[in-house]
Amino acid sequence: MKRMLLSVFGILALAVATLTPAFAQSKGTVYYLVPTLLDEFQTGSVSALELFLKQVGYEMKTLNADNKTDAQQSQMNDVIALKPKAIILAAVDFNALKPSVESARAAGIPVVEFDRQITATPSDFTSVAGTVEIGHIAADQAEKLLKAKNGSVKGKILQVLGDPGDPYTLDIQKGFEEKMKAFPDVKIISLPAMQWAADAAGTIVNDQILANPDIDLIFSHAAHLSVAAVASLEAAGKKPGDVMLMSSNGAPVGLDLIRKGWLNVEVEQPLYAQAAAVAMFMDKVVNKQEIKPGDYDVLGLKSVVTKEAWGPNIKIPGAAITKENVDNPAFWGNQKPPTDTVKSVE
Repeated sequence: MKRMLLSVFGILALAVATLTPAFAQSKGTVYYLVPTLLDEFQTGSVSALELFLKQVGYEMKTLNADNKTDAQQSQMNDVIALKPKAIILAAVDFNALKPSVESARAAGIPVVEFDRQITATPSDFTSVAGTVEIGHIAADQAEKLLKAKNGSVKGKILQVLGDPGDPYTLDIQKGFEEKMKAFPDVKIISLPAMQWAADAAGTIVNDQILANPDIDLIFSHAAHLSVAAVASLEAAGKKPGDVMLMSSNGAPVGLDLIRKGWLNVEVEQPLYAQAAAVAMFMDKVVNKQEIKPGDYDVLGLKSVVTKEAWGPNIKIPGAAITKENVDNPAFWGNQKPPTDTVKSVE
């Protein structure tokens, strides 16, 4: 009996010895304040950040603000009192969260801005998509589509923006239109879908198809807006291919529209890489070490860190998704967990 007990204790001791290093490697808890969990990008961001932060030694807890500014402000106050290693913030309202960011940093807690850039006050790190560059990629694709259809780069484009108060859509518009200026025979009609509402986008498309039946291409700034565009086109008796379509965030519904023949191009917002970048630089953020400007490889994407007035900022490029590459698991819209492993930047 005594020998059996010694054997049991030996097994337990071995188990503890095996597990202890894993626990010892934990670098603490990071809180992610997500604006909403009502869309697939936001739910995907939670999974991706949790996965990549775990790889570099951090636990992550998430608080959902349900798109309510006051709720997120309250959450920031609560989290500051808990003194985590860092706070990752995707702000519901850029301006309203400025005082909360300042309070956290005054308490010695680093703040990382994820996806939604806050430029009115310094943060410790910002990871965003290259939204102007997404516009450039969309323009390159529009050039190809119009040339293939009309023999040269000419025609009429309906650009359905998101909410005009959101820098994401404004930057995409800027990038798209500055590249399309090279083609004076292309007319662009730009109209906003207020609050990113799909029904607003559907109404825009319905009205413009009646007013401008010669529209060659509809470019929506989010895949869910393209879903509404397709519904309006179907109601008008259109079939896949009658009007070319593009959108820009890489959501699953966009990839489905490519497979169904409605959507020609979806320009992906690089969710996985944006999350990986946060994990890569988290040690430097937590330890308040310098983040050097320059080129970095993030999941195979050439990304650039710059020093801005609001702190170190990494911009990650998107990619064009077409029927030829739509099933690539690297695209977050295919909802396959990334198999890449990230390491902390030295």
